[in-house]
Amino acid sequence: MKKNRIFKITLLLFFGIISLELSAQKKGFYEKEKAEISTMLDAFNVAAAKADYKTYFDFYADESSFIGTDATEVWDKKQFMVWAKPYFDKKKTWDFKSLKRNIFFSKDGKMAWFDELLDTQMKICRGSGVLEKINGQWKVKQYVLSVTVPNEVVDKIVEIKTPIEEAMIQKLKN
Repeated sequence: MKKNRIFKITLLLFFGIISLELSAQKKGFYEKEKAEISTMLDAFNVAAAKADYKTYFDFYADESSFIGTDATEVWDKKQFMVWAKPYFDKKKTWDFKSLKRNIFFSKDGKMAWFDELLDTQMKICRGSGVLEKINGQWKVKQYVLSVTVPNEVVDKIVEIKTPIEEAMIQKLKN
């Protein structure tokens, strides 16, 4: 009876130690991956700022999408490349710098999503997206750029955009 109890306690301790070890390994994995993603997202922003068309679009997965600040800006990668090409050619691209970034992972560690506050020519914007690890590299599957609006001025912004967007609202409802 006493041997059985000692055996059970030993097993619990053994599995507890293994669980802690696995948890530490998992935490280490996520910290490494977060650092890799942060480096990638910084390079992604630098490529845009330098108008490096090829490098910038190489960060996107082949099947990916970009959602811009205007309600009509929803493009797959090829459409976004066509839209962006003249800006890259004229070296009139965007220069975003991350102010604060959050990164999260799927349980299997193959997908990640992020949100970040960005310092931009439009002042603070929010970039968010979904990333997938493809052939050992993190690739953008979806990127969403949003202009932030302080609560204190929302009413003024709504007043400005209402005449512009009312027709679109009616069209989308039908």
